[in-house]
Amino acid sequence: MVSERGLEVLRVIVQDYVASREPVGSKSIVERHSFGVSAATIRNDMALLEDEELIAAPHTSSGRVPTDKGYRVFVDQLADLRPLSPAQRQAIEGFLGESIDLDDVLARTVRLLSQLTHQVALVQYPSLASSRVRHIELVPLSDTRLMTVFITDSGRVEQRLLDIQSPIDETFLGELRAKLNAALVGVGLTDAAASLTAFADGFPPERRHLVTQVTSTLVEQVLANRQDRLLMAGTANLARTEEDFGGSIFPVLEAIEEQVTLLRLFGEMEVETGGVAARIGRENAGFGLGETSVVSSEYSTSGGNVARLGVLGPTRMDYSNNMAAVRAVARYLSRLLGTD
Repeated sequence: MVSERGLEVLRVIVQDYVASREPVGSKSIVERHSFGVSAATIRNDMALLEDEELIAAPHTSSGRVPTDKGYRVFVDQLADLRPLSPAQRQAIEGFLGESIDLDDVLARTVRLLSQLTHQVALVQYPSLASSRVRHIELVPLSDTRLMTVFITDSGRVEQRLLDIQSPIDETFLGELRAKLNAALVGVGLTDAAASLTAFADGFPPERRHLVTQVTSTLVEQVLANRQDRLLMAGTANLARTEEDFGGSIFPVLEAIEEQVTLLRLFGEMEVETGGVAARIGRENAGFGLGETSVVSSEYSTSGGNVARLGVLGPTRMDYSNNMAAVRAVARYLSRLLGTD
């Protein structure tokens, strides 16, 4: 059983090791922190922590470093999710607030998270499988070129260019736009795709070729990006922390290239108290990421879709800062995408 002081010793070992990458000894703990006890007493506390497999000695006669189990206790009991500074919050709002569409806001999100945490940042696209049609727009660009715009309630915007054989009749185009929206707005994507396949049958024969061209393109847009996918930024941060990995960093790089693997990992992470979840070290071994930790949270869109974002890095990471940053960005993203 670890005492309250023993847990505080574990806290400072984690914090000092994260800051310095150097094993932490009892003498440095006494010198840096106000425990009010001797180095011998701290050594006894450290021996008990070692018995509980919360810390370990990487070398003979060295200080101690946290184990995966030690990091888990730190995250579950000791991590202080301090709020971000006003400057950090302003940076989040300013940078993400300039986004022009869903693609842009998610690209900005991973860049921002990578900068705030110095880790690999990941963001999952909202699944279109449960999305509904919000609006369809048909925009004439020339006499024979048309742009189809497909917008979902999750904020996803798909645009395609379509070349047609005969000059565009803008009056008919307006009628087609109105009928498409009347039939499809509020409809789920699976049903929308089914409706579009037979949509041309309700038009006169001389109009069916154009209608078929438009609806075929819209079906492609409905089906585009139906699979869950991730955006990623900050992979170079792993190279900067290569010393934190016992062997080669390449297996980690190979694992994070597999989006299916990362999406499965995200799917198994349950959001914990405070709105964040963490998987640490060997908890990720089944995904080929046994030397990494992942911190994640959820964000939602106006259509009620929920997706994940987070960061991935070595187990020697600043959990308090990373958890606070992930939580703050997820909350702001929900507010930004939750507005109609």
